[in-house]
Amino acid sequence: MKLVVANLFRLAALALLLILLFRTEWLSFMLVPLTSNNAPAVYTQNSLASLAAGHLQLVIGSIVCSAVLAVVGGIFVTRESGADFLPLSRAIANAGQTFPPVAVLALAVPATGFGAMPTLIALFLYGLLPIFENTVAGLKQVSPQVLDAADGMGMNGTQRLLRVELPLALPLILEGLKVATVINIGTATIGSTVAAKGLGEVIIAGLISDNTAFILQGGLIVGLMAVLIYDAMGLVEAAITRRIGLRAA
Repeated sequence: MKLVVANLFRLAALALLLILLFRTEWLSFMLVPLTSNNAPAVYTQNSLASLAAGHLQLVIGSIVCSAVLAVVGGIFVTRESGADFLPLSRAIANAGQTFPPVAVLALAVPATGFGAMPTLIALFLYGLLPIFENTVAGLKQVSPQVLDAADGMGMNGTQRLLRVELPLALPLILEGLKVATVINIGTATIGSTVAAKGLGEVIIAGLISDNTAFILQGGLIVGLMAVLIYDAMGLVEAAITRRIGLRAA
């Protein structure tokens, strides 16, 4: 029964997202009461599907870069040679989360110009902490007995990492990746303040014109994308962990 309800929710959320992206006019009867002074109820200055695609490009690009650096950094600081760098690495990853994204944009624009690049830098910094911390936690939770067994089988350091430690740490690493992705889907809306293509354009247009219908359209699309992508990543995580005989985090 729970599976049926979950699948119905997924289908309903996906259907609503597709309507918002491609047939927003079908929802006009709900959006018109949220406007005033005969303002348009449906955002038509740009294709919502195109803005959503640009939004996801920003998220995917930043998450890939964050994941590479965070996982490599997590591996490094859990090795004996890099253990002394753990406090410094953790401080840098934390700084990426605590430094306001708007401030990152303000600092990045003079160096990189307007467009996608300042937003990618801000999202990259924002995505580091959850992936880094989960990588470190996942690698540190591997039992010493398991590591001793790997050594007893004649594995070298690289073999032990790739065949034993990373597979056992994978559920936590994937969980960090999911959290970072959802955070960046929401945070990417600020990119429109520096002319990056994304759904923030719709929300900002609504704020400027006092049009709640625009704000609702942008917010709903971002929220539905975050929920559906998190759910899809959870299903992928479960499939991967089942395949290698582990439990999801």
